[in-house]
Amino acid sequence: MVKILVIDDDAAVRRLVEDVLSLEGFEVHTAEDGFAGLRAIDAVRPDCVVLDVMMPGLDGHAVLQRIRSGKGRHLPVVMLTAAADDDQAWRAWTEGVDYFLAKPFAPDELLRYLEYLFASERVGTPVAG
Repeated sequence: MVKILVIDDDAAVRRLVEDVLSLEGFEVHTAEDGFAGLRAIDAVRPDCVVLDVMMPGLDGHAVLQRIRSGKGRHLPVVMLTAAADDDQAWRAWTEGVDYFLAKPFAPDELLRYLEYLFASERVGTPVAG
């Protein structure tokens, strides 16, 4: 089963993404901030991370930089943000994000991307760790 880790400080967003992905057969884990998310990456070894940008403490950009500089550098990351302007998107792309969604987002768009990701030959086995 494909494991997805959702890192978002907004409990409602975590719950929405968890519910949508669980209904589609994904194994979903959640973390409420960037620090907990990094710990969960090591513990859960997800196949993909859905990551909020604006979080207190360690924001999504810092989490992405740590993922890309560590043993999860090939871990697919989808970023979600309420501040989706061209500068935010460009920054995320240059930092190595795999997909970028603006909040509010259509859950179907996230599902389509994950279906593409896991149907392609680019990802066939867990990539974290």
